[in-house]
Amino acid sequence: MKAAEEFLNPVVRAIPPSGIRRFFDLAAEMKGVISLGVGEPDFVTPWRIREACIYALEKGYTMYTSNLGLKELREEIARYLSQAFRLRYNAEKEILVTVGVSEALDLALRALVAPGDEVLIPEPTYVSYIPCTLFAGGVPVPLPTRMENGFRISAAQVEKAITPKTKVLLLAYPNNPTGAVLNRQELEDIAAVVREHDLVVVSDEIYAQLTYEGEHVSIARLPGMRERTVVLQGFSKAFAMTGWRLGYAAGNEAFIGAMTKIHQYTMLCAPITAQMAAIEALRNGLGEMRQMVRQYNYRRRLVVNAFKELGLPCVEPGGAFYAFPSIRHTGLSAEEFCERLLREERVAVVPGTAFGPSGEGFIRCSYAASVANLTEAFRRMGNFLQRLRKPASASVLRA
Repeated sequence: MKAAEEFLNPVVRAIPPSGIRRFFDLAAEMKGVISLGVGEPDFVTPWRIREACIYALEKGYTMYTSNLGLKELREEIARYLSQAFRLRYNAEKEILVTVGVSEALDLALRALVAPGDEVLIPEPTYVSYIPCTLFAGGVPVPLPTRMENGFRISAAQVEKAITPKTKVLLLAYPNNPTGAVLNRQELEDIAAVVREHDLVVVSDEIYAQLTYEGEHVSIARLPGMRERTVVLQGFSKAFAMTGWRLGYAAGNEAFIGAMTKIHQYTMLCAPITAQMAAIEALRNGLGEMRQMVRQYNYRRRLVVNAFKELGLPCVEPGGAFYAFPSIRHTGLSAEEFCERLLREERVAVVPGTAFGPSGEGFIRCSYAASVANLTEAFRRMGNFLQRLRKPASASVLRA
């Protein structure tokens, strides 16, 4: 018999495990670790949302729903998208409820991408984008961004990367891991290139509510873009509902119909109790959501100032809950920096290389953590950096 690995799909075999999870697993084996690595809100899902789930169970809501999701939830999503982002979709045919935004991303790429199609992906990039493109048979084409321009892609960069095989532009703003946002003019310039070359956009807007200055602008709002864009949104980040695994996609009927075909044969539907809770979140949970966003904004300023005081250059994130400071001047690679910080000071952050080669020289730090933990983490990081400035012999590795 062949070795078990030889039976595996070569695409799957070639993809490495998530760089985020590697450090998360390392941290889990140690005591006294402050983790700023995983993008998980430190808030508990607001009580009114949890209560809606409990009440749904008590009333016996334990069955399948429509493949598209509960009609009542889709109507609330349509209303919310219209009021919050001026995006208008038909709840009957243009909204699909998914098991997290991760499933929505996978469905969108599998529905749109044929073998050999190229997908343009700004980098540093969230860890799922390239693997999901490969699973769909597509060819990921990274668009490296730089600290000097705020980790934002430009229309010129998109146009330069386009070939006859290019089909999809995958946008993710506010961005994970950099916190970058694109303003309306930048999006309009990119949209013009997309229309000229007849591309499709998959726009991951899971952090849309976590935009700290001005309003979030979806590229789907711009002229000629609604019919060629799939918008991905969800409840995990803004409503502190990561473990509920509930997201959604909005787009034209043909795109959503194709995604639903895959969804109905693989996942069938999202859990009904999570959908009932999400209805309550959209109807009565916006106040709690805004309170959490205000707290993230406070922590954002605290973290940026802390990095500046430590001498680590950091672009001020305009959205999400991540900072992406440069550690180049330390002389350590991103991996070395993160491993030593974890072992010596029990602080877990993620090396920028987990998000692609252009992340070398950077680390991702999540500020979805309490102020007390952030303050202590930066004290420990200061100790670590101070030792780095001394001769190597002065460093003591704690077991």
